Amino acid sequence: MKTRITELFGIEHPIIQGGMHHVGYAELASAVSNAGGLGVITGLTQKTPKLLAREIARCREMTDKPFGVNLTFLPAVNPPDYPGYVKAIVEGGVKIVETAGNNPQKWLPALKEAGIKVIHKCTSVRHALKAEAIGCDAISVDGFECGGHPGEDDIPNFILLPRAAEELKIPFVASGGMADGRSLVAALALGADGVNMGTRFIATREAPVHDNVKQAIVAASELDTRLIMRPLRNTERVLTNAATERVLQKERQLGAAVTFADIAPEVAGVYPRIMQQGDMEAGVWSCGMVAGLIRDVPTVQQLIDSIMSQAEALIRERLAGMLR
Repeated sequence: MKTRITELFGIEHPIIQGGMHHVGYAELASAVSNAGGLGVITGLTQKTPKLLAREIARCREMTDKPFGVNLTFLPAVNPPDYPGYVKAIVEGGVKIVETAGNNPQKWLPALKEAGIKVIHKCTSVRHALKAEAIGCDAISVDGFECGGHPGEDDIPNFILLPRAAEELKIPFVASGGMADGRSLVAALALGADGVNMGTRFIATREAPVHDNVKQAIVAASELDTRLIMRPLRNTERVLTNAATERVLQKERQLGAAVTFADIAPEVAGVYPRIMQQGDMEAGVWSCGMVAGLIRDVPTVQQLIDSIMSQAEALIRERLAGMLR
C-alpha cells in the first residue's frame, strides 16, 4: 500500500506505533519497523539523554528499517534536558521524530538541520494548521477516542479526520480508535494517509509490559475507559480501575477546587509499578476505547499482516463489490 506517509517515512505499510510512556522501548519499536510499519521509541521514558542514546543504539541493533523517537514537550517546573535529548536523537542518526505536547517550534531548526522528518501529534484542526505553518512534515490527528490526552474539544475521528483533510496540505495519520484493517480503510476513506496505534500495540507479544496489562486490555470492553483530570483541563482517557474511581470521586467532591496534588497518589509515578510489575491497582494508566476491539495478543508481525490483509480484502472485495 502506497500513501503519502509510506513515501515520506520510507516504510512499507502506513502503520505507526505511537510513543507510549514505559511501553515504547527498542523491543517494540524494532518489531513494528521489522514488520513494515514505523516503530517509535519513547524519549522521556529514558531518564537521561545518555540512556536515550543507548536505547537508540539498541534499537539499531534489532532493525535496519526506519524507526522514530517520540519527544513530548511538557510544561514543568524542572523541565527535562530537551537539548540533550535532541542531541541524542541527532547523533543517533534517527531520521523521524514524533513530537507531542507543547508547540515544538523551538526545536525544529536543530531537527531539520539534521534531515529529520517531524510528525506532530494534534487533537484539533487549529493546532494541526499551526504545526503545518511552523514546518512540521506530517500530523498525527488524535481523536476523542484515543487513550492518553484527547484534548478538550471532544471531537471524534469521524468528524476530525475529514476536517483535517479539508484544511491540511501535509500528510496526516489517524490516531485514536485504530485497531485493524477496518480502522485503516476507514481512516483512508476519511482522508488520512495511515494510522497511528497505541493501545493495540500494547497488546502484542513484543510489547515490553507485564502480561497483566495485556490481559486487562483484552478483557476490557469499549465501555471500560474513563476521562480524568477534566477539571484541570488536562483530560486523560484511562482504563477504569479502583484508582480511576478514587480520582473521579475526589474530582466530584472537590469540584473546581481540585488540584493535581489531590490526585497525585493515583497519577504520579505509577507507570513502572503498572507496566513492569503488573500491579493493576497501583494507579491510573492510559488506554483507548479501542480496547473493545482487542481480543488477542498476537506478535507484531501477525498483527500488521492481518491489518494489511483485512484492509486489502475490504478494498478489493467488499467496497469494490458495491460499485455497479
